[in-house]
Parts: sequence; structure tokens; C-alpha cells
Amino acid sequence: MQVFEDRFWSSRDGLKLHFRDYPGGTDTGATGSNALPVLCLHGLTRNARDFETLAERLSAAGRRVLCPDLRGRGDSEYARDSATYAPPQYVEDVLALIEQETLDRFVIVGTSLGGLMAMGMAAAMPGRIAGMVLNDVGPVLERVGLARIKDYVGQGRTFPTWVHAARGLEQSQGTAHPGQPLDFWIGMAKRVMTVAGNGRIVFDYDMKIAEPLLAMDPDAQLDIWPVWQALDAVPVTVLRGALSDLLSQETLAEMLRRNPSAEGVVIPGVGHAPTLDEPESIAAVDRLLERAA
Repeated sequence: MQVFEDRFWSSRDGLKLHFRDYPGGTDTGATGSNALPVLCLHGLTRNARDFETLAERLSAAGRRVLCPDLRGRGDSEYARDSATYAPPQYVEDVLALIEQETLDRFVIVGTSLGGLMAMGMAAAMPGRIAGMVLNDVGPVLERVGLARIKDYVGQGRTFPTWVHAARGLEQSQGTAHPGQPLDFWIGMAKRVMTVAGNGRIVFDYDMKIAEPLLAMDPDAQLDIWPVWQALDAVPVTVLRGALSDLLSQETLAEMLRRNPSAEGVVIPGVGHAPTLDEPESIAAVDRLLERAA
């Protein structure tokens, strides 16, 4: 049984964008019907399906969860101008969703790109964000991780079967999830890929999302430390995969030094990025939600 509703909103430049709306179950328990909603923001090449396990768990406890597909991903329309595949536009799109759904205060869970968006949104709407989970991302993005992402994004590979797709993912991302069985990779493939009209399995995003990223100067990094430090009044948890090549241990330590009220959690045996299904991730998200209540 589907536990979410497929819904849509419009961007200011006229795209029809999709989100999953998990309304919250009847078992309110300790969470209660007045629990703050959770907005889940995915990474660069991912989509709303990335959060299905987390969203189902929180929804079953009575909490509303919204999982948007950013423009060019999943069931959202592709942009007419690839230059709009950029964080400021993504933030503007999500702000329109928040306005449509009249979210007053809410918690954000942001993975990678979604975490960068979360920090920007906190600066744009102080007081509205009640808590934040940043999943394997921070104010400094390591060059080796960015280079790895640039190597695979927008490549447009296709596969004849889900097993082939799973093996392809394992080949490109196996270092981030070492030792995982085939079932794990098939599950991931079904979250990040879809079946095209010709029957081939393809990545579920517009290949043009790569263009702004590939055009970036690798030596140019925005200074977003001030944005991070502005979050000192917001409950924040930072998850870092112990094997991550995008968020270093040194950056995490500096984040916690500059914001001592934040919690840092290292997820063992995982790189970029934790799936949020790990026991340590589940416990950390639950602690954050308690702090944000």
C-alpha cells in the first residue's frame, strides 16, 4: 500500500515539480499530531525516493514528511535552461513549495546538495527552520570528492536489467558502501534509476544538470562559513560517513568548534553519503527531532 501522495507545485519560471507527501499515520504515540513536519532534500543526482525508508518511519509515527524532486529529477519537469540547475534556483523552487504548503516551522534533512540548500534556506528564513540534519556535507567540499562526482554525473549510461544497473552502481560507488550485497545495490539502483521508453534502465535525471557543475572553476569555493555560524541558534546534527571524500574529518571538527551546540556523528564503514538507514543515522535523526520539538 502506498503511504504517500504524489503531489505537485509550480516553480516561478513555470516548471511542474513533484513531491511525495507523507501525511503522517494514525499511531501518533510520543510524537503527537502536532509534531513539526520534515522536509527532505536530496543530493545532486538523486530524487525523492532516496528518503522512502526514513519518510515511512517518521510518517508511521505521526509526522508529516515532504520529499521533493528537484527540477530535472524524478517526476519533476526538466529545466528549459540548464543554467538554472544551480543551488540558488533549487532553493527558490523549494521556497515556493513551502509557501504552497504553508509550512510555518519545520525540520530539514538535507543530503549533500540538499544540505547546502538547507544552510542557504536557514539564512533566508531565520526562525522558520526548527532543526536541521546535514548528511555528509559542510562549508568545505573536498576536491577529491568533487572530482569523483564530476567523473560520473551526466554520463548517461544505460543498462539492460536491474542486475546490470546494480553492478554498474557498485563499480562507480562501491568504495562508499564497501562489502554490500547485490540486494543493496539493486535497491539503490531502483531509487536512482528508472525504465526508459525503450525498455533500457537509465538514471532518473536530466543529464544537463552536469553542465553548471562541470563549468565551475575547481579553485573557486564560496566562503559559507558565515552561513554555518549563523546556525548557532538552530539544533543541528551533522552526519559524516567515515570514508567520505567530500566532508573531511577536519572540516567536521571545525564545524563543531565554531558551533559547539551542533552534534557531529560519524557513520562507520560508509562514504559519501550515508543512506540514513544505518542504526547510527536513525538514532541521530531521532535525537535531532527531539531537540527540535
